[in-house]
Amino acid sequence: MEGIEHRTVSVNGINMHIAEKGQGPVILFIHGFPELWYSWRHQIIALASQGYRAVAPDLRGYGDTDAPPSITSYTCFHVVGDLIALLDAVAPDQDKVFVVGHDWGALIAWYLCLFRPDRVKALVNMSVVLSPRNPKRKPLDSLRAIYGNDYYMCRFQEPGEIEAEFAQLGTATVLKEFLTYRNPGPLFLPKGKGFGHPPGAPIVLPSWLSEEDINYYASKFEKTGFTGGVNYYRDLNLNWELTAPWTGAQIKVPVKFIVGDLDLTYNSIGTKDYIHKGGFKRDVPLLEEVIVLEDVGHFLHEEKPDEINKHIYDFFQKF
Repeated sequence: MEGIEHRTVSVNGINMHIAEKGQGPVILFIHGFPELWYSWRHQIIALASQGYRAVAPDLRGYGDTDAPPSITSYTCFHVVGDLIALLDAVAPDQDKVFVVGHDWGALIAWYLCLFRPDRVKALVNMSVVLSPRNPKRKPLDSLRAIYGNDYYMCRFQEPGEIEAEFAQLGTATVLKEFLTYRNPGPLFLPKGKGFGHPPGAPIVLPSWLSEEDINYYASKFEKTGFTGGVNYYRDLNLNWELTAPWTGAQIKVPVKFIVGDLDLTYNSIGTKDYIHKGGFKRDVPLLEEVIVLEDVGHFLHEEKPDEINKHIYDFFQKF
């Protein structure tokens, strides 16, 4: 794809696949679920043409990167550790880099800034706001209390269960369901009901997502399955336990946050108030800008690449 280079880097005992292009200050792109380096294809090409070196890994468990078998190998410390080792390998001369995150990648980016602010120049984060640790209740207990057991993150908890349901639906169908999801309400996956559509019902792809894109994603998820990606959700409570020392800690990195107004994350309970009524700025004191894109869904970097590319470029030009 337009001169994007691919290679494998050894990090913390696993082989990590990365896509990269360009010369200059590094921008580390961190993808979410169910995605890959490929989700950043538009950003890689655009930012590389503007004087940056774009580096986009497949995170552990995804694509052409190794997938450790143990569920507990997908904590925030493992993943941030991979990224620090990756930066040491690909940019040993750059003390700090720019970071862009989306979805789970945004959550990982928050952890990266929490644990190693000395390595991050500035962050553009998308879709998932910081979720300050609540010392009184584990995250899955909160999610179950609010949304019930059919909520997708709760359905992901039992090892093998959701994978079997996804296998019945077919990899390409599952990817289409996730990537075309535009309902601002929470995502429920009742047992045996899939995404609520009749079996074999055609899924119309939006203009920004082609069959070719789906085929690329599907070729990788057919190989790895969904377990690696789902294991991140299975470690939500473990992350909560491990991050106890950071209770009440602030993110001390300059941040621009972007979200679509149709994104299920933006419409989840309490999120708008947190963003717009001072909580977010309290926890991220160097939060410089919050951009809410109108009539845009969860996969905003693919849906509106030109706008997102400009937001990233304009913000990083300040540093």
